[in-house]
Amino acid sequence: MEKLQHQLGFSVSATTRQPRPGEVDGREYHFLSESDFRQKMEENAFLEYEEVYAGILYGTLWSEVEKIWAENKMVVFDVDVKGGLNLKRKFGDKAMAVFLRPPNVDVLLERLTKRSTEVEHQLKERIAKANYELSFENQYDVVVVNDVLEETFETCEKLVSDFYHKES
Repeated sequence: MEKLQHQLGFSVSATTRQPRPGEVDGREYHFLSESDFRQKMEENAFLEYEEVYAGILYGTLWSEVEKIWAENKMVVFDVDVKGGLNLKRKFGDKAMAVFLRPPNVDVLLERLTKRSTEVEHQLKERIAKANYELSFENQYDVVVVNDVLEETFETCEKLVSDFYHKES
């Protein structure tokens, strides 16, 4: 997989949410003001975008994808469920859509609580959103249950490796 890692490029998404402690602009996300985000929407600078949470926009910038393609690499996206389906529609068989799901919503709530990045009302919103998003899993090419991190990583590594070798 080490050789394959050099053939993959991670697309950093853009968002209007505020950075969390320790997050760096351009590393975790491209943090944009809402007006800058909307201006980029008008300019068709996004491959896809969604209002994932009320008032919080996320999107994939074409510039990120083009930068990775210019390096002759395959793009890895980390997007919400609708964004993933939009990307799959755009790229068809040239893309593999993987739905990464928690073992159950209780485990997700426990993980989010331990992370301590959301207050109570945000946790409730995240859980309601997760329940909604789970209804989309059957529209994805593959569903991976994120139970034991090391096993999940190995499963995803094999999926990507198999897909990459099929495409190249």
